[in-house]
Amino acid sequence: MNTGGRLIAGSHNRNEFVLINADETARIKSVKELSGQTCQICGDEIEITVDGEPFVACNECAFPICRPCYEYERREGNQACPQCKTRFKRLKGSPRVEGDEEEEDIDDLEHEFDYDDMAPEHVAEAMLTARLNTGRGATGLSSHSDLGNNVPSSQIPLLTYDGEDAEISSDHHALIVPPFMGHGNRVHPVSYADSSVPYIAVYGYGSVAWKDRMEEWKKKQNDKFQVVKHEGVDELDDPDLPMMDEGRQPLSRKIPIPSSKINPYRMIVILRLAILGLFFHYRILHPVNDAYGLWLTSVICEIWFAVSWIFDQFPKWYPITRETYLDRLSLRYEKEGKPSELANIDIFVSTVDPLKEPPLITANTVLSILAVDYPVDKVACYVSDDGAAMLTFEALSETSEFARKWVPFCKKFNIEPRAPEWYFTQKIDYLRNKVHPSFVRERRAMKRDYEEFKVRINGLVATAQKVPEDGWTMQDGTPWPGNNVRDHPGMIQVFLGHSGVRDVEGNELPRLVYVSREKRPGFDHHKKAGAMNSLIRVAGVLSNAPYMLNVDCDHYINNSKALREAMCFMMDPTLGKKICYVQFPQRFDGIDRHDRYSNRNVVFFDINMKGLDGIQGPIYVGTGCVFRRQALYGYDAPVKKKPPGKTCNCLPKWCCLCFGSRKNKKTKQNNETKTKSKQREASKQIYALENIEEGVGEGNAEKSSALSQTKLEKKFGQSPVFVASAILENGGVPKEASPASLLREAIQVISCGYEDKTEWGKEVGWIYGSVTEDILTGFKMHCHGWRSVYCIPERPAFKGSAPINLSDRLHQVLRWALGSVEIFFSRHCPLWYGYGGGLKSLERFSYINSVVYPLTSIPLLIYCALPAICLLTGKFIVPEISNYASLIFILLFSSIAATGVLEMQWGGVGIDDWWRNEQFWVIGGVSSHLFALFQGLLKVLAGVDTNFTVTSKAADDGEFSELYIFKWTSLLVPPTTLLIINIIGVVVGISDAINNGYDSWGPLFGRLFFAFWVIMHLYPFLKGLLGKQDRMPTIILVWSILLSSILTLLWVRVNPFVSRDGPVLEVCGLNCD
Repeated sequence: MNTGGRLIAGSHNRNEFVLINADETARIKSVKELSGQTCQICGDEIEITVDGEPFVACNECAFPICRPCYEYERREGNQACPQCKTRFKRLKGSPRVEGDEEEEDIDDLEHEFDYDDMAPEHVAEAMLTARLNTGRGATGLSSHSDLGNNVPSSQIPLLTYDGEDAEISSDHHALIVPPFMGHGNRVHPVSYADSSVPYIAVYGYGSVAWKDRMEEWKKKQNDKFQVVKHEGVDELDDPDLPMMDEGRQPLSRKIPIPSSKINPYRMIVILRLAILGLFFHYRILHPVNDAYGLWLTSVICEIWFAVSWIFDQFPKWYPITRETYLDRLSLRYEKEGKPSELANIDIFVSTVDPLKEPPLITANTVLSILAVDYPVDKVACYVSDDGAAMLTFEALSETSEFARKWVPFCKKFNIEPRAPEWYFTQKIDYLRNKVHPSFVRERRAMKRDYEEFKVRINGLVATAQKVPEDGWTMQDGTPWPGNNVRDHPGMIQVFLGHSGVRDVEGNELPRLVYVSREKRPGFDHHKKAGAMNSLIRVAGVLSNAPYMLNVDCDHYINNSKALREAMCFMMDPTLGKKICYVQFPQRFDGIDRHDRYSNRNVVFFDINMKGLDGIQGPIYVGTGCVFRRQALYGYDAPVKKKPPGKTCNCLPKWCCLCFGSRKNKKTKQNNETKTKSKQREASKQIYALENIEEGVGEGNAEKSSALSQTKLEKKFGQSPVFVASAILENGGVPKEASPASLLREAIQVISCGYEDKTEWGKEVGWIYGSVTEDILTGFKMHCHGWRSVYCIPERPAFKGSAPINLSDRLHQVLRWALGSVEIFFSRHCPLWYGYGGGLKSLERFSYINSVVYPLTSIPLLIYCALPAICLLTGKFIVPEISNYASLIFILLFSSIAATGVLEMQWGGVGIDDWWRNEQFWVIGGVSSHLFALFQGLLKVLAGVDTNFTVTSKAADDGEFSELYIFKWTSLLVPPTTLLIINIIGVVVGISDAINNGYDSWGPLFGRLFFAFWVIMHLYPFLKGLLGKQDRMPTIILVWSILLSSILTLLWVRVNPFVSRDGPVLEVCGLNCD
């Protein structure tokens, strides 16, 4: 069956599979499988020593490490084996490092075994036994008596610890391959046919050829790693200098915040905690008797604010930044003259409604992905159209055609950014650093081509405004399968990446695949999370890259090296194995200069996320994130073995009272216990292998395999191809699989019933249960013991668009807060979920803060209304202030200001951004968070799903015209009401002070300060209401005045300004006659 990169539509449940306009067969490449004993740090082959043996750095566990990495770890690293954490011992020819003198039992490798009295064949046999035992954790050399009783033979004897089994002939030998040399333990029969060749000569022990081999190996290393030679010193010839170069250095490093910035910050935080204690001590012990209700309410609100501050503050205790080394990544994985060894990456783009998410924006995102600076055969872009819109399909078809011109242009002239809309509109000197003589000519031609491309896309959008009565029809007359958005089959289209489709210069292009999952009535499709899980499965069948990047349709790649930045963490041999995802900060275009509604969210991305990176990593924010596929599949993080404890735990190491006796004794006991346990474990393995050889364990093995397959199908679904791909840690698809069979499997995995009775959305993939699936998904991975990394390149990796209109911004925050409320009332709430796993305490604090912050809306709303109530009633929440109280208040406000200033200093945040963030925290708290809380309660407790609609009004023309658009929404009422009652309260308070004289001004200042604090925080909201015409919409004015009047009259009725016993009549003292 030929697919030809044409549209594939079908339904696995209905047994439908339709191929529309097939012409060619697509080719799906598989990932090359590697085998052999390689260094687990740098990935290079382990060299052979002069004794003919592979180099063994650790004699405890034989963890495969090459000699250069061994030398580097001893000199620059922690001097311990990465697997068993045993301190490396100095081997012959290795330079001494600090700590070597403390080792009393250092190996004497030259005389470790007394070979003087042994025959050469016994030496060879002993060496062979040691080689076969590599990675088993116990020495494989037999004793002298055993060697003396064995007769050399052309066949290798059975590998056992207690001698050979008499019932098994010597021609059956089981070789245990360590897990790092393949996929689990395997049984390899080994035999030597030619017995005439001495085994000693095969390995070169005592042979004159070993020098030539060593020289050849040195030359190979020199060519392979481009070893740097210092002046007058050849590193290859000097055994005291390790063979190190840039390619073997770490791919990234942590940069802690300078102590001159972080230490004062921590001191202020601790001081602020102490001041808070004194503040609450004063507030609780000094109630206001004539306004007890107001006092009690304010104290409760203040206690909640303090708890919220603690949850927000302490995850910022260990902030760090990171630096990547892209040149080292290239030196390690992109060697000259050889295919690139960088890992494959699948990139996911999600879109739903092309009328709300313009196809031109999605096209720019796709073009920036296709032109990314990464090997084209290792990039696959999957676009999820969850609305099954033909407009998106046709726009993507046009995009794939334009990409044939755009991609080579970007790579030829190395332009940034590689989204054409933003490249051609940026206001910079585009000729800077451009030296190619044809650049100006080709840029003009490309700009003209892009403008023609925009016209075609705009034409498609205009055509799509009116849907035909019979539905849309494709160019060949075939009805569009997605005419019914809620009832259509799954659709897959491979636009790029198959044979015959190349760019205008004849080069290969990355794969581009259109995916629209099947939808049927009666199924819960789980919105964006369900669409992302469908993309995971489709990509797992078609390309199965070990890493995945997801971006929103409006977030284009602004830095073409963003994928390489992420790979500096993911592919780091020492740190990458435990990283589940690399999160990039969100940066935005098209925001007004003053960022009125804090759309950039700079405080969160540049302060909070840096703090989390120093603990267990940043939270997942929904876009601009590179994942490890195995982490999304719900697997646990690799367990890091604990380093061995102190051998002498009675006194510190420097204490001389022990005289080393207990240390040596305990070390000896530990070594004996370790050796015995390893021998028992190895004996069990060999016994199992012997049973397999004899056929005893065949039935058990088949039964175990069947149970394992059933368990995997319950977890991942009924697709055997996807299940097989899910257990491949390094990805790849079967070479023998045909494109037609893979596409048929891909149609199956996007069927609407595929996830039934599986763990998708529960433990696998994006987690269901909240509209903010990003927080929930990252939280689950952290609970599995993974850690994440926060990467902030000098040039922003991704840029997107944000709503700068007030109503749209409030609705965006409403959605986020609603998702947090849903998580709070679910079983995944961080308050009670994930204990006993791998989640660290401070990381849990951050997740708790991310789900409880909507609850702050109630005390915040009450607290913002208190100033107006105090001004209208003449009461106050604080009694008459003494000198002690004044000192506490001054210290509290000073510590709050100092904390903010120091955060801005180490986070690199400007005071404008910090103040806008504080303002919008109040605006969003009294509007979006409040509505989200009640909407979440209705949805969780009563099952009522309430939606807030937004209606638009015409906008003015000009730059940032959207900023002045007014859209009516009920979210605007609470903050407007607070503004009006506080302004009325200020007017009433000042009027009352004028009437009552000088004595009333003193108590008034505290109330006025309180009211102005609220008004200043709501000032951007007031500007948004007034708009560009400096007038307030009538509907907002009417509702706010009505609520303000009701509240004011209510307080006058409850607590009037006159005495309840009637007016008090006093003699004025004036003679009226």
